[in-house]
Amino acid sequence: MFEHFFQCPYCWEEISFLLDTSVSQQSYVEDCEVCCNPIEVSVRCAQRELTDFQARELGQG
Repeated sequence: MFEHFFQCPYCWEEISFLLDTSVSQQSYVEDCEVCCNPIEVSVRCAQRELTDFQARELGQG
């Protein structure tokens, strides 16, 4: 597991998520620990190294 720090796309606070770098590609939704809004997370890893991380607002209609 790898702790990755980034800014919440809603409240702009620095937060962190634990990422499983043994999985090459994953997407999921997790709530911000500060403002509780849902964040859509996309992660790519290669050889147990983080190669791409995106955190986006979850488009709610």
